[in-house]
Amino acid sequence: HLSLRRQRQMCIRDRSSLQCAMMGDKRATDAIKNKWEGIIINGAIRDSAQINTMNIGIRALGTCPRKSIKNGVGKRGLDVSFSNVKFTPGHYLYADEDGVIVIENKADE
Repeated sequence: HLSLRRQRQMCIRDRSSLQCAMMGDKRATDAIKNKWEGIIINGAIRDSAQINTMNIGIRALGTCPRKSIKNGVGKRGLDVSFSNVKFTPGHYLYADEDGVIVIENKADE
């Protein structure tokens, strides 16, 4: 179960590509060390068996064993939209195996 609040969360938009993995177990370990709660990826991950045992919620469209080429390109603090969900900095994100929702105010838990 992935329940993210205004704390440390990340969305990665990769034009829905499944040609290579945007994240593997090493970046997931880095995210845990940096106290991230979860990551939503509009693309693929690798090392999914290992990632699924980690104490972080990571959701992706699928898996691919091929590593991505790192260009060091990225932007922070932007609205990102994919899969009919708009991810807005400062909003609350809740996700589980059935899907993802983003709301402006904290949900009653």
